[in-house]
Amino acid sequence: MNIIAADTFDNDTSVDPAQTIQFAVSSCDVGKVLVGRSSKGVCAILLGTDVQELEIELGKIFPDDLLIRCEPAVRDATSKILHFLSSPNASLDIVLDIRGSSFQRKVWETLRTIPAGRPLTFAQLACRIPGPKSLRAIGQACAENPIALAIPCHRVMGNSGSLSNYRYDARCKRSLINREVAAA
Repeated sequence: MNIIAADTFDNDTSVDPAQTIQFAVSSCDVGKVLVGRSSKGVCAILLGTDVQELEIELGKIFPDDLLIRCEPAVRDATSKILHFLSSPNASLDIVLDIRGSSFQRKVWETLRTIPAGRPLTFAQLACRIPGPKSLRAIGQACAENPIALAIPCHRVMGNSGSLSNYRYDARCKRSLINREVAAA
């Protein structure tokens, strides 16, 4: 994993800006949130409880990118995300850099149409996605979503209404859903 602090990065002109992600980790109501931003927009919103684990996860998602710890670069997006967590009825107006396969992008764009406080089942989500699909592939796309909250995979429940396999943990998913339902 290639993480450096912004104050040690000398803006080496040989580094391709398209291959760098600036990020920071902040405390929030559900633990910690890591926000990563490329030159195109926010490419990662990761939730967890341990800073080091979040950084490792970011490195696994973007193994070829230079990761630069730089709070000022993501301050605006982080502020909007923290506000969204405390008031989930507000919109999350941030520019995104969505990277994934064609199928993942279809699933993720469909997830973005689910209103806050109105969770769907995987079967209901499948009905909204054009083209061939399987529930397993949809579940995998949700599990590989690197931009939590802005691509709200937490709004999808198991077909029985269970919390099912959420990338983070059931407690976090339940908290996010409860906040959105209460705010709706």
